[in-house]
Amino acid sequence: MSVHNPDIKRVTTHTIQELKNRGEKISALTAYDFSMAGVVDAAGVEIILVGDSASNVMAGHETTLPITLDQMIYHASSVVRAVKRALVVVDLPFGSYQGNSEEALRSAIRIMKESGAHAVKMEGGQEIRESIVRVLSAGVPVMGHLGLTPQSIYKFGTYAVRAKEEAEAQKLIDDAHMLQEVGCFGLVLEKIPATLTKQVSESLTIPTIGIGAGPNADGQILVLHDLLGITKEFKPRFLRRYADVHTIMTEAIAHYVDDVKARDFPNEKEAY
Repeated sequence: MSVHNPDIKRVTTHTIQELKNRGEKISALTAYDFSMAGVVDAAGVEIILVGDSASNVMAGHETTLPITLDQMIYHASSVVRAVKRALVVVDLPFGSYQGNSEEALRSAIRIMKESGAHAVKMEGGQEIRESIVRVLSAGVPVMGHLGLTPQSIYKFGTYAVRAKEEAEAQKLIDDAHMLQEVGCFGLVLEKIPATLTKQVSESLTIPTIGIGAGPNADGQILVLHDLLGITKEFKPRFLRRYADVHTIMTEAIAHYVDDVKARDFPNEKEAY
């Protein structure tokens, strides 16, 4: 049974800040469609991220890069229609904000207007500062994302832990403070050392959400399909599987096939 606070009727960016202020951990998960988003919302998570990880788990791409702005809006719209409580944050996809602040603003406005989402998330630090400031200036809440930034995978060339060296760690710290100063309401820290997560989280007033970043962030996020055990090949150290839905679904479908072949489904009671 979920232990979420029933007094919170609708989670907002203000709610997320209050949770950090009183030391209560923040739960976040991804969702990409109406049915799953409804389940996730009812279970009590505070933040639902419509992640560009849809490119991987929904469309089968190797990276997050191929997913388009139109596709993100489609997924976000489906999620928003199901959600009654959680804060819905949507990833701005690769190519929709980097290097052009006007394009970033157009992309963010489209997401907010066409999907009804509550905020956007953008990967990167100082290099995208202008785009973040432009989006924030229009009143669109922005969540930052530092550490391993999957949209830059071909730049890094690996999904290994980031910011282990002093220079990169210091840049991450500087970028985190910059994101706070320009007005981001929160920050995802992905796949960085736990000690660095602790340092950043304790030095910021805005909340941090970790994935593969240890227990010291103000909250945690996982990809829903990984948590449920729908995906099987992805097995990083940080992932805890809470179910084996892949096996449950496979066995149920195989049972259905057997019943059809045996002429057991549908039976007389299931016919009109």
